[in-house]
Amino acid sequence: MATLHPGPFSRRSFVLGASAAAAVGAAGAGYLAGYRSARECEVCTPDERAWRQLAQLLAGNLLRPGDAGYRQAARPNNLRYDCVRPQGIARCRSTEDVAAAIQWCRDYDMPLALRSGGHSYAGYSTTYGLMLDLTMMNAVTFDRDTGLVSVAGGAVNSAVYAALAANNAAITHGRCPTVGAAAFLLGGGIGFNMRRKGLACDQLVRTELVTAGGTRRTANATDDPALFWALRGGGGGNFGVSTSFTLQTFPADPLTVFSLQWAMKPEAVTDALMPALQAAPSTLGSRLSLGAVTPDQRRRGMDVTVNLLGQFAGSRRELLEILAPATSVAEPAKADIRETSYWDGQKFLSEPGDATYFQERSAFVDRPFGSDALTEGFRWLRDWPGTRGYCDLRFFQTGDAMNAVAPSATAFVHRSSNWLMVVGLYWDETDNISPDVMRRAHDWQNGFYGAMLPFAGGGAYLNFPDPSLADWRRSYYGANLDQLTRIKAAVDPTNVFQFPQAL
Repeated sequence: MATLHPGPFSRRSFVLGASAAAAVGAAGAGYLAGYRSARECEVCTPDERAWRQLAQLLAGNLLRPGDAGYRQAARPNNLRYDCVRPQGIARCRSTEDVAAAIQWCRDYDMPLALRSGGHSYAGYSTTYGLMLDLTMMNAVTFDRDTGLVSVAGGAVNSAVYAALAANNAAITHGRCPTVGAAAFLLGGGIGFNMRRKGLACDQLVRTELVTAGGTRRTANATDDPALFWALRGGGGGNFGVSTSFTLQTFPADPLTVFSLQWAMKPEAVTDALMPALQAAPSTLGSRLSLGAVTPDQRRRGMDVTVNLLGQFAGSRRELLEILAPATSVAEPAKADIRETSYWDGQKFLSEPGDATYFQERSAFVDRPFGSDALTEGFRWLRDWPGTRGYCDLRFFQTGDAMNAVAPSATAFVHRSSNWLMVVGLYWDETDNISPDVMRRAHDWQNGFYGAMLPFAGGGAYLNFPDPSLADWRRSYYGANLDQLTRIKAAVDPTNVFQFPQAL
């Protein structure tokens, strides 16, 4: 069979465009009725000889529908996209496996998707074509002489945490143990350490990837610096398959970790809490979540809940002083504050990240977020139409060391914010098959997001991909878009690495 090198109008482009349109249509309608099947999208279906050829090329194994382990390997974390099933899953053991799988996709003009943790919010780690599953490439090693940690492209957070904890070291990291480290790092990497230590991508010193031509490339500040720049915040899956990352760690010093919830006077508490958190030293990392309520719940006496989670590199007493403006308004209904070792504290803060149905819409807040903004937020929070999931307005605290890096120094451009705001919508399988429920829910989310955007002002977070985002290129990449586009064209000239929001 002749080798095909897909250009902008190949069958791969068609199927991915169809998937993108379906996802956006589903976001508006509230369900995935618009998602086409592989046959309807005219995805290439290689014959069995081609699949046998791929299986023989791999040191790992190839899974096809019906094989043992296929269903578990194919399932995405966001069940909204569970209907998208790969024709095959190449479980790669090595960079040679990765290169062989890429070339096979080029030969058969097959769409591909990359998978380590499978947590893509918009389902971009699944495909109707071939999934490259890197989870067998999961080694994590630590060099005690240099404090450098090396992370293979398929490792998940739990493996990284274990290696770091064994050496009393840390990086900026998230809270979900099953998230793939690769996509987390490539999209910037936020976490409770970002105000005092910067983003995870700021701690990256070296990375390796396999490009569309099967070439293995190593990038750092001196070797391939343009590509290294792009891989620090330019997004997973845009430039190739990342197979290794090396990061500079820092000591895992003791912390005070905390989880508090207020049920009384939520507006007044939030109005006092947000400026108190913003004025806190960079040693504080926090996430504030305001839980939505339906009008019927309001009539039954319920109201928005204020939930605060985070860590502080200081004492319990100092933390309580920071929180005093809010606790003087109302005592928390629940409060758990612990002085602990770093990694015991991370166990306290972790979340399981179980598979569910969701969409999140984000915006960086780069201007003062005052009482008028909160009033508007609470108006929408109290008008939630209801789903069988927790829905909220959420704020991840940013700034300080994260903002100390120039916007042009790495591909991650968002270096002037104090908060990352998210309007979160979660639902279950019963909701998912109820078009009216989902239409009302998505209309609420989209209206809420639109109402809050004027109070934010600064782009969206690439690692929370949003299929409903219209101007996603500028929202994700801002002034760095043109440079990233040029690097993409140089590294992947035939546009092998595509998905609905690929560069």
